[in-house]
Amino acid sequence: MAPPRGEVLQGTLDLIVLQTLQAMGPLHGYGIARRVQQVSEDLLKLNQGTLYPALLRLEQRGWISSKWGASENNRKAKYYSLTRAGRKQLLAETESWERMTALMARLLGDTEGG
Repeated sequence: MAPPRGEVLQGTLDLIVLQTLQAMGPLHGYGIARRVQQVSEDLLKLNQGTLYPALLRLEQRGWISSKWGASENNRKAKYYSLTRAGRKQLLAETESWERMTALMARLLGDTEGG
């Protein structure tokens, strides 16, 4: 059964967040969610219940850091940044994802049935 439209496949949220911070620099949680929605052309929407536990987990692992600042509308916001360990993890996660997608492409392309 296919996941509902907009649902993040297990294991991909970390990669999505790390790549977004790599591409955009420091962002607050709402900015990350908005950027993902924009890049995915509204196919993927990260809600607070999904995004904020992931940000906490990534910070606990040392892959991102956070600091308080003012948002565009002068509200207090926590800004997240990629750490050196996070950049290394992003590279590892990207390589793993590329291997998996290549494998899936081979498996799905096998029309002879074995």
